[in-house]
Amino acid sequence: MIKKFLSYFIPINIHQKNSEINKSLEVTWANGQLVLDSKNTNYSYGSLQRILRKGLHYIGFERIRGFENVLVLGVAGGSVIKTLVDEIKFKGKITGVELDAKVIEIANQYFQLNEIPNLEIVIDDAFEYVLRTREKYDLIIIDIFQDTKMPNFLFEDFFINRINFLLKINGFILFNTMTLNEKHKERNQNYRTHFDSNYSVRMYPKVEFHNELFTIKKLS
Repeated sequence: MIKKFLSYFIPINIHQKNSEINKSLEVTWANGQLVLDSKNTNYSYGSLQRILRKGLHYIGFERIRGFENVLVLGVAGGSVIKTLVDEIKFKGKITGVELDAKVIEIANQYFQLNEIPNLEIVIDDAFEYVLRTREKYDLIIIDIFQDTKMPNFLFEDFFINRINFLLKINGFILFNTMTLNEKHKERNQNYRTHFDSNYSVRMYPKVEFHNELFTIKKLS
């Protein structure tokens, strides 16, 4: 494919769609790979896939293969789901929650997300979903952004406590955050204080420069 070849020299945009939630969404060939970008940042595949792959690697691919169900809050193009299915060979149930229906249309068209048999996509607000669901999960992946901004509720007591309630014993939270300034770093340090001795919390700063990952294991 000529566009794929040329993308090693210059990014080739092949699709652009405006969204009320994410504003601009672009599918681009970059370095021989299709990626999904918002106006100011990578949304799926590219650097974001590398970031979340590192987080999954920290948890352990073999451990994840033994899980029964995974909840993904913030699907976008579905790169972390592709990592779970294609690289880790996870066979359990994956529930992906995404607020923006248009981004799922793109994910289905360009990244074949709808062809994954063990995936259920729910178009919903993540906050509302975690309030309603009665399932408990072995792994909860939180990757919620609107361009470079993260919703405040992710760092508030009620949401944190609810996520902890939905997590099984010996389960993990993988939380991807962006730290662009000192205020963001302080926010993340404060987030860590929400977890007592019943949890094992690890922080991985400067992943792909501006991202900071949390892996949180529920011990009891």
